[in-house]
Amino acid sequence: MAGKLVDKIDPFKNKALIKSRKQKRSQGSSHYRSQISSELTPLPQLKDTPASEQQDLFIRKMQQCCVVFNFMDPVADLKSKEVKRACLNEIVEYITAARGVLTEPLYPEIVKMIACNIFRTLPPSENPEFDPEEDDPTLDASWPHLQIIYEFFLRFLETPDFQPSMAKKFIDQRFVLQLLELFDSEDPRERDFLKTVLHRIYGKFLGLRAFIRKQINNIFLRFIYETEQFNGTGELLEILGSIINGFALPLKNEHKQFLLSVLLPLHKARSLSLYHAQLAYCVVQFLEKDASLTEPVIKGILKFWPKTCSQKEVMFLGELEEILDVIEPTQFQKVMDPMFKQLAKCVSSPHFQVAERALYYWNNEYIMSLIEENSSDILRIMFPALYRISKEHWNQTIVALVYNVLKTFMEINSKLFDELTSSYKADRQRSVLVIWIIMTNY
Repeated sequence: MAGKLVDKIDPFKNKALIKSRKQKRSQGSSHYRSQISSELTPLPQLKDTPASEQQDLFIRKMQQCCVVFNFMDPVADLKSKEVKRACLNEIVEYITAARGVLTEPLYPEIVKMIACNIFRTLPPSENPEFDPEEDDPTLDASWPHLQIIYEFFLRFLETPDFQPSMAKKFIDQRFVLQLLELFDSEDPRERDFLKTVLHRIYGKFLGLRAFIRKQINNIFLRFIYETEQFNGTGELLEILGSIINGFALPLKNEHKQFLLSVLLPLHKARSLSLYHAQLAYCVVQFLEKDASLTEPVIKGILKFWPKTCSQKEVMFLGELEEILDVIEPTQFQKVMDPMFKQLAKCVSSPHFQVAERALYYWNNEYIMSLIEENSSDILRIMFPALYRISKEHWNQTIVALVYNVLKTFMEINSKLFDELTSSYKADRQRSVLVIWIIMTNY
């Protein structure tokens, strides 16, 4: 029954739409032609209609709002566009203010109207060489109507009268799939609405939760291993951050696998800066849920550590500090050796921002408490890099920060500090002597 009802509301069953999709698309437009042959006529106001007639009038308004216009032509259908805009604003106000009006016959009409307007082939970018970090996005020309449609959709989902048991016949897996495809919209305004809409659907439709997580998983895998292009990665991660926060303990293997096989590989994408904050939040949420995941996560981050991009290194250092802020002392001891070997490379970086970001770890009180508890091992790893930088680095700010770190280590364990200093100087003298001998013989 549900499948048949969905077929009735699927906007892509419309033959005119199928025909238009086969034709060349106009760039920058969501809807490429008007689907009407005559002007829309304003319908009576719902507030001025007897209560017994309001349901039928509401359905007529839903049907009227199914008409989609071509916004690429700014002067076409102006009167009808204004009629639809006014109608949309009215139904938003109506569903927000009225109570007891959301009856069962309205559900298929409402979902059909929403689907007719938002489900469409996304337009190609106006800039084939579009760089989301550098270029302005293509904004959807039909946003004056789309925005109100999304506002209505949210009010529909959030109204106290909303019954998921009635809506699930129409908001089903097929609907969610089409909704997820829209996250690739280049328009950030649309993605922001989609984020809230999908979150509401996830909260209200328990039967769709596993399906939504699986489909997001598939989108990310395709992004990582095939396309590396998907505009809504950050928004989907933001939704996941809230979902992960609500996971019950102990974590299911499905969730752990998602962290290790999907979230960690997301670190290697070229466009990481567009969604890194949301990704780091998701990773930290997992570690706060299950500390035993700390070691594989940190080793995974070290595995994907950038080799040639200083901007990404700074991001990785920021995320690693967020992880250390919630790490348990026993887990810290398991990862401190490979982690501080990487930090030693970072403080040695000729790039000022990378070295500075790594040295800021010593300003973090909790990290310093962990370092003090394991000072012998960490000092042995860090000392050669720190001592060399203090004598050779080109940037005086970095040299000053390194001196502060060395001073801290000296105060924590002065005996070991003196031993390492003597040993380092002796090794340097031997190296110089060996080089001198080689050069002399040459």
